[in-house]
Formats: sequence, C-alpha cells, structure tokens
Amino acid sequence: MILIVDMNWKRDSLGYSEFVSPIVSVIQPLEECEVRHFSDIEPAKLDGYSKIILSGTALRDHTTLKQVDKFGWVRDFDKPMLGICAGIQTIGLVFGEPLNPCRQIGMTEITTLRENPLFQGTFKAYTLHNYSVEPSQNFEALAKSTQCTQALKHKQKDIYGVLFHPEVRNPEIIGHFVELKP
Repeated sequence: MILIVDMNWKRDSLGYSEFVSPIVSVIQPLEECEVRHFSDIEPAKLDGYSKIILSGTALRDHTTLKQVDKFGWVRDFDKPMLGICAGIQTIGLVFGEPLNPCRQIGMTEITTLRENPLFQGTFKAYTLHNYSVEPSQNFEALAKSTQCTQALKHKQKDIYGVLFHPEVRNPEIIGHFVELKP
C-alpha cells in the first residue's frame, strides 16, 4: 500500500482537491493507497507502506516548511519516496538543504539531465512554486528548467523529488514511481 501525505495547511482544505485527489486518481487503478494529513503521521506505522508520496500545496502555503520537525521520519524511511513541490522542499529541509528562491507558475519546459526511472528527454510540465532545492552533497539533479533544478534524487536513498506537478500534466511520472521496486 502507498501512503500519500497531504501536505496542505489543514485537513480537508480546498488544496486537497487540487493537490491530493489527482494523485489518488492516478494511483488507485495501479495499487492500493491511503491518504493521511502530515499532522497525523505515526512514524511507527510507516513500515506498513511500500512507498510514500508527499503532495504539493498552494503557492502561499508554507506550513510544512515551518514545521520540518514533524518530518524526522523521512530520514528513517527506507523505501521509495516521492516529494512533489512542497514535498521535495520539505524533504530538502529535513536533510539540511537550503531553499532557493525560484518562482515559476505555468507550463514550463523540463530537460532531463540524468537517466532515471521516472521520466526522460525534454517535456512540458505544470509548475507552481516559490523555491527550489539545488544539487548538493545529499542530492543530485535529474532535471532542470531555464530557472532552476526541477527534479532531484537523494544520492544514498530512493528519495525522488520534483518541483513541477505531475498530477496535473504528467501522470505517467507518478505511475512510473508506483512501478519502482523497493
């Protein structure tokens, strides 16, 4: 079963319909999934999940970025994880990475830099973000736009992150993540 973490500022917010429901609709035909709000995560129960996806949020929702202490479990989870937008920003902060200003809204051309199991080549994706996480001692860049890094992978763990929103325009990327072998 895949856990989808609702990263929106509160349970049952309007952001759920925009950022979480589309992820659920991609995953449900492929594998069983469950949604939990980030404030309801019980680290002791995470071993029951095969993968975790951290959703994106609205452009002005920085709640999780101010509550990184609630995400210590990210370091300990040893199965595939995908952070989308606020998801990868929060993951970056958990690993001590700074957030860099990079505001992009709308359709953006993404160029793959490194072979990976989620996407390839150059493609258009929907972006809606204020910050990026750049390559570092922990993360390598998988893709970029003209303004910033758009996709990362942790160098030691199966943690992937995209700034763009595949649930909007590129659902096959979420499908490829679901197909990853733990």
